[in-house]
Amino acid sequence: MANINRKNVERIIEAVGGKNNIEAATHCVTRLRFSLVDESKVDAQALDANDLVKGQFSSQGQFQVVIGPGLVDQVYDEMIDITGGSRASKDDVKALASKKQNPLQRAIKTLADIFIPILPAIVMAGLLLGINNILTGAGIFYEGKSLIDVHPQWADVASIINLIASTAFTFLPVLIGWSAVRQFGGNPLLGIVLGLILVNPDLLSANQYADAKLEGTVPVWNLFGFEIEKIGYQGQVLPVLVSAYILAKIEMFLNKRVHDSIKLLVVAPVALLVTGFLAFIVVGPITFAIGNVLTSGLVSIFDSFAALGGLIYGGLYSLLVITGMHHTFLAVDFQLIGSEGGTFLWPMLALSNIAQGAAALAMMFILREQKAKGLAVTSSISAFLGVTEPAIFGVNVRHKYPFIFGMIGSGIAGVILAMNNVLASSIGVGGIPGFLSIFPNQWGVFFLGMAVVLVVPFTGTLLYGRYLISRPSNGVPQESKLQSVTHEQAATTESDAELAADDANIMKSTPTDSGTGNSQKVTVDITAPMNGEVVPLSEVPDPAFAEKQMGQGVAIIPSDGKVYAPFDGTVAHLIKKSKHAVILSDSNGLQVLIHVGINTVSLKGEGFTAHVETGASIKKGQLLLEFDIDRIKQAGLPIITPILVPDGQDGIQEIIENIGEATQGVTTILQVSLDSDSQ
Repeated sequence: MANINRKNVERIIEAVGGKNNIEAATHCVTRLRFSLVDESKVDAQALDANDLVKGQFSSQGQFQVVIGPGLVDQVYDEMIDITGGSRASKDDVKALASKKQNPLQRAIKTLADIFIPILPAIVMAGLLLGINNILTGAGIFYEGKSLIDVHPQWADVASIINLIASTAFTFLPVLIGWSAVRQFGGNPLLGIVLGLILVNPDLLSANQYADAKLEGTVPVWNLFGFEIEKIGYQGQVLPVLVSAYILAKIEMFLNKRVHDSIKLLVVAPVALLVTGFLAFIVVGPITFAIGNVLTSGLVSIFDSFAALGGLIYGGLYSLLVITGMHHTFLAVDFQLIGSEGGTFLWPMLALSNIAQGAAALAMMFILREQKAKGLAVTSSISAFLGVTEPAIFGVNVRHKYPFIFGMIGSGIAGVILAMNNVLASSIGVGGIPGFLSIFPNQWGVFFLGMAVVLVVPFTGTLLYGRYLISRPSNGVPQESKLQSVTHEQAATTESDAELAADDANIMKSTPTDSGTGNSQKVTVDITAPMNGEVVPLSEVPDPAFAEKQMGQGVAIIPSDGKVYAPFDGTVAHLIKKSKHAVILSDSNGLQVLIHVGINTVSLKGEGFTAHVETGASIKKGQLLLEFDIDRIKQAGLPIITPILVPDGQDGIQEIIENIGEATQGVTTILQVSLDSDSQ
């Protein structure tokens, strides 16, 4: 690895605004993480010109400077020595960074942190409800009749599917209670109990409240002459969110003041009792009314200005994804389903996914660099299946016009859906499978909208891209400029012809003539360190990895929680505290980074078990790490695992990436060609 130049470290400090602009600084296995007094003082050009810096970006109040594995420890130590500052933990930097976010940003992040962990259950429920809709919807297979009307033997199958699917929505307050109390700093088990209290079968179901109110049969409690409506909050969001916050704060208050010997007898009972009374007497009625007012207001806006509402929400949804604000609308969808029986927002979301995918797919016919074309294809497929981040961040935003055409297409489709009041009975997977969430009698309009978001973004992007290629600008054809940008984005300097020539010359583990005099090279095969699906780094939801700022490689979506040695060698470095990343070195001195999940350093080792230590000798197939996939997902963190060859190593001539299903110790995921003279 490269040696540290103290002058370059000093330039990093100067580029981030000097030591007086650094509130706190820490590092993980790949990057420096700063909480800065004023990010506007950052000199981005100076950082880009620094040999130590592989990339830079700001995220959630933290300014991050990508250095790369191995070197980052030395850079951080040198920086602390130069500035005379104290070492900070990641929590210290995270806490300071969060204070720089405005109240809206903090609220959005909090809502995202609450709803993301429960999405797997909600997506499952949405898909199963879609299957139930197919079985029970009239007119899908037979005119005027449903499939179970004609084939009654399927009725009980549909009934069981509906039971399984509707449970997540019926007990939504339980899921939210668990996640919210956990997010607010309380015991998540008490959050589960709180959610169960709010949907107890002894209460009048929220779904029956409207009819009971009209009939005057709403049951009540009489508390010393004060009547409280005895209703539950099935499908409601606001009551359990506010109650969870109160519960967590009461629990934290009591934990600080109650002696350990009696905590078990005092804290939980008192916290739940007080919160329960407040929930039914004050919080529930007020938030229930607020939720209904907000829902009615939103519905009336779309009823009165359907086309405008569809154009704005459908067209701008992709912008919400970029800002992260799209997570806040999950609460709105839940509220609409609980109060109105369906949401008109989710159908527009599903078509927005497809629109961005269609625009990304069109770029495959415009880009010439093979890796960029591959990214366009894979990211478009991901968007068609409801995950748009790879298409938006990896392709469309980079080139701008595909993103714009995607928004135009989804805006037009939004108008069509809104004017026809297309509703989803649940939320599930977006994109093309999203039709399963739509009421079957509205599939025709939804498929019309789907045709719009496939044709308009694809055609617009393709035609405009062709126009840019053919239009000369300042004497340089646009195609040349586009190729220059594409190569830079793909982080490669080799042409397709050079790649093909190198491929033809590779002979595994055997010195070969590289065509440059007497220079020889050997090829090292790196096998998969875990079972799962190998995907390009571009699909990793972290710019430091996705943009190959630290080196080339691939990522694996693991199917189990075990990491094995891909070759014989040594453990160059294990992150001892968090155990989420390890750097391995083979017999040639080639180093490889395995980084389990994204931002998993925040778990502080929870759910991770290390079976080796730094400096240990390893054998191919030896178990190195174990990790709890469910624990990572519960924390709302991606499990996708980057595996890369860090930049800065001598003698590397070429790295070939292999994509597809991988079996640990069998499938070759990377082939690294080394100059034998450097070994």
